Amino acid sequence: MRFFKPRVLTALWSVCSPQTAAQTEATQTSDLASEKLDLDIWKTVMKSQQVQEGKEVEAGDAGEEKAEPTHLENIRELVDMWRLAGKLVPEQISDEELETVGKLETKSSKKKYLKYLALKEHHKKTVKEKKERKRRDKEAQLLSKQSAAEEDLDEEGDSSKRPQNNTFLLKFWNRSMDTMNNWRAAQAMRFGQPLVFDMSYEQNMSRQDMASAISQLIESEGWNRRSPDPFHLHFCNLEPGGNYQRELLKRYGATQWDRLLITATSQHYMDLFPPSQLVYLTADSRNVLKSFDHNKVYIIGSIVDKCIHTGLSLANAKRLQLATACLPLDNFLQWDVGSKNLTLDQMIRILLTLKNGGTWGEALQFVPKRKHEGFIEMQTKSTKPVVPVMNSKERVSSRREEGQKSNIMGNKRPSQTKVATLLNTRRIQVNDVRPKKTKNWWKEE
Repeated sequence: MRFFKPRVLTALWSVCSPQTAAQTEATQTSDLASEKLDLDIWKTVMKSQQVQEGKEVEAGDAGEEKAEPTHLENIRELVDMWRLAGKLVPEQISDEELETVGKLETKSSKKKYLKYLALKEHHKKTVKEKKERKRRDKEAQLLSKQSAAEEDLDEEGDSSKRPQNNTFLLKFWNRSMDTMNNWRAAQAMRFGQPLVFDMSYEQNMSRQDMASAISQLIESEGWNRRSPDPFHLHFCNLEPGGNYQRELLKRYGATQWDRLLITATSQHYMDLFPPSQLVYLTADSRNVLKSFDHNKVYIIGSIVDKCIHTGLSLANAKRLQLATACLPLDNFLQWDVGSKNLTLDQMIRILLTLKNGGTWGEALQFVPKRKHEGFIEMQTKSTKPVVPVMNSKERVSSRREEGQKSNIMGNKRPSQTKVATLLNTRRIQVNDVRPKKTKNWWKEE
């Protein structure tokens, strides 16, 4: 009965109040209509949100396409973070250097490269500070001299003792010196002896070795341009867009590189000169260069060889069947430590000295003194003692005189010959007296 009681009550309530049931149905229909309206609104709102999100995604994609170099910004933030952490990092770094840092795979290689850049930056700063300090000291000295001269003039009051400028000789300006050197380099390009730098060693050097090789090439070009009789420099096998060309353009600048009085080409030196005139200079060659030949074309491998790629240039020369030669360093210098590989600027200074009529002694002065103990001729004169030549009779007489002097001075020690004879005689006497031990067959056990 208790289960059927609520049902009966609801039925009676509906019979008694029919208006309330209709009202409930109306409310239910109104709620459904409102729900339908809310769903339509919700659909429109969601569609608008999807459209806005799509636009934002498209805008984000476009922004990412525009901001592709954010990888460099991330690397720059990493470098700043390492700088704040106290690691050795350069204060100013370019985009090219950031790209090279990004190409490195390991963390240790990135740290090493940043340390190299920091040390390089520190070296540049110290050189700049040193130049500024020298300039300030010069200015201070000039001011002190001028003030002392003015004080002397004020005390004496005589204008006749005023220092006069010597106008007999004109001042030789730096720009006129540069024009003269450029004129000599231009003449060398037309009539001078060629000198080839082989630039085909890009793949065999690291980044630091490449930078040092470029600095040595710049030094070589400067020494050659300032020489009274320069070479016609050829940079052969220079790949367009390669590491060598990029570094040279970075150091010289585009305008200065175009105005440089050298021949930079991507051609091989075998295509420019006959093979009979070519001589490859390498430290690994067994042929010693005895004299400088003005009709030959000498080749220098533009590589910084730190005992890593030994025999590389010699292998290239043998493959091309070219004549090779090395400098006569062992004939003139006493080597102490280090390898016999010289830098590019040292090589060109030695060759320029020989070209201008100098001797090997004058040319090899440019070899670093830390690698050798000096010239061989100077050492033989100073260190070797003079030994007099004596005959056999003179030696016997000198020994007798020494023995007489020792006996006169009371030296009772016998000489070595007497000791030997005494020992021999005693040994003979003992052997004669000592009985020989023989065994008979009947005494055997």
